Amino acid sequence: MFEKVLMMVLFFAVTVSIGVYCRRHATNVNDFVLGGRNMGPWLSAFAYGTTYFSGVVFVGYAGQFGWNYGLSVTWIGVGNAILGSLLAWVVLGRRTRVMTKHLDSATMPDFFGKRYDSHVLKVVVSILIFVFLVPYSASVYKGLSQLFVMAFGIDFIYCVIGMAVLTGIYVVLGGYVAVAFNDVLQGIVMVISIISVIFVVLRSKGGLMAAIAELSQIPSETVPELQGAYVSFLGPVPLAMLAVMILTSMGTWGLPQMVHKFYTIKNEKAIQAGTIISTIFALIIAGGSYFLGAFGRLFYTPGADGRVAYDDIVPQMLGSVLPDILIGLVIIMVLSASMSTLSSLVITSSSTFTLDFLKGTIIKDMSNKTQVAIIKGLCVLFVVLSVVIAINPNNLITTLMGLSWGTLAGAFLGPFLYGLFWKRANKAALWASIIQSLVINVANLVTGFTVAPIAGAVAILASLVIVPIVSLVTPRQDPTFIDRVFSCYDEKIEVKVEHKFHLKENENNGR
Repeated sequence: MFEKVLMMVLFFAVTVSIGVYCRRHATNVNDFVLGGRNMGPWLSAFAYGTTYFSGVVFVGYAGQFGWNYGLSVTWIGVGNAILGSLLAWVVLGRRTRVMTKHLDSATMPDFFGKRYDSHVLKVVVSILIFVFLVPYSASVYKGLSQLFVMAFGIDFIYCVIGMAVLTGIYVVLGGYVAVAFNDVLQGIVMVISIISVIFVVLRSKGGLMAAIAELSQIPSETVPELQGAYVSFLGPVPLAMLAVMILTSMGTWGLPQMVHKFYTIKNEKAIQAGTIISTIFALIIAGGSYFLGAFGRLFYTPGADGRVAYDDIVPQMLGSVLPDILIGLVIIMVLSASMSTLSSLVITSSSTFTLDFLKGTIIKDMSNKTQVAIIKGLCVLFVVLSVVIAINPNNLITTLMGLSWGTLAGAFLGPFLYGLFWKRANKAALWASIIQSLVINVANLVTGFTVAPIAGAVAILASLVIVPIVSLVTPRQDPTFIDRVFSCYDEKIEVKVEHKFHLKENENNGR
C-alpha cells in the first residue's frame, strides 16, 4: 500500500507543479485556449494521443469488447492507429492549421460560423459541444474510479470527486500549455505501463501461447458452433466489432477536442513529425489496451445471476495478478490517460461556450480578462456536471462515451471534412448532419434499440453521405465569399535560394 500511495503523491505533486509553472503562459485567451499556436511535434502528438485514449478505453472498452470479441478486438486498436491517428493527421492536419489560422478561429463552432457564414450555427454548435462532452467526461471519471476502488478500497464517489478537484486545479491554473506539458509526461507513463502490464498478465498464465490456448477452449456465447471463436481472426461478431472501430477511429475526425490539436501546432514540419509520433503512440496504447482486454475471460467470473459487469473486468484482472508496485503504476497510467483527456474536454467545452455563445450573444462587450475568467469558471461547472453523472452506478462507461462521440462526430465529421476541402459544402448540409445525428443517437438512447457505439457509427457514416448530397441539391454559398475562405491554400511563399559553386569552378575562376 505504501508504494501505491507514494507514487500517487508524487504524481499529484508534479501535475500541480506544472500547472503553477505554466500560469505565466495563460494570461490571455489565445494562450489559455491555443497555447499561442506554437506547439511543437512532441507536445502536439502527445496531446492528441493522450486526449484520444483515456481510462474509458483501458477499462470500459477494452473490458467490454475484449469480453465480446476476444483477440480480434485488437483490430480496433490497429484501426485507431491507422484511421484515428495516421490518416487524421495526414488528411486534416495541415488544412485545419492553415484554414483556422486564416479565418482566425480558435474553436470548432467559430470555424463553422466563419466557414459557413452563420452566427446561429456557431451558437448551436457551441451548445451541443458543451452538452454532449459532459457524458464523455463522466465516462472518464467512471473508468478512473473503478481502478481506484480496486487498488485502495476507497468509496467510488470519493474517487470521482478527488480526480475532479485535481483536474480542475491544473487546468484552471495553466490552461492549454499546462495540459500539453502534462500530456507528454503522462504519455510516457502510459507507454511504460501498458507494456509492463501486458507482460506480467500474460506471464501469470504461462506466457502468450499458453494464454491463447486457454482462451481458445472457451465456447462463444453468440456463435457456439464456431470453435475457438475468441482467438479467431475476425472474432464471433465481426460486424459489431467493425462498428466500434468506426466509432472510435473515424470519430476523432469530428470531435472538437481532437481537431483542436491541429489548431495549436507550430508549423508544417511539426505536423509531419507529429504524424509519426502520434501513430506509434496510438498503436502501443490502443493496440495494447484492447489486446490486454481480450484475455478478460481468463480472469473474470460473472456474478451468480450470470450478469457481466463490464466495467469491473479489467480492474479484477489486474488486481488478481499484479504486485502493489505495478498496480500503482497502472493507477498512474490510467490517471495520466484520464486526466489528459479530462483537461482537454474541460478546455474545449468551456472555451467554446464562452467564446462562441456568451461572447457577442449574451454579453456584447467582453474584455480579454473577463473571457479568461469566465472560461475558468465554466471549467469548474463542467467538472461538477460530469461528476454528477459519473456517480450514477447505472451508467455504463461505453454507453456514456458512445453517446458523446456518436452524437458529436456524427454531427460534425462530414461538415468539417468537406468544409476544409470542398467549396460546394454549405450550411444546409451542416444543419442536416446535426439533425440526423441527434435523431439517431438520442432516439437510440431513449428506445435502447442497439448499443450506443453502433448508433454512433451509423451517424458518422451517415454524415459523410448526407453532407455532399444536401450540398448539391441546395443553393451554393456566395462564390466571392467562398473564394476568400479558400484563398489561404493559394498563398505562395518565395524562398531565396543561394547559389553555390563547385570548388573546382571557384579554383578555375581564381586562376
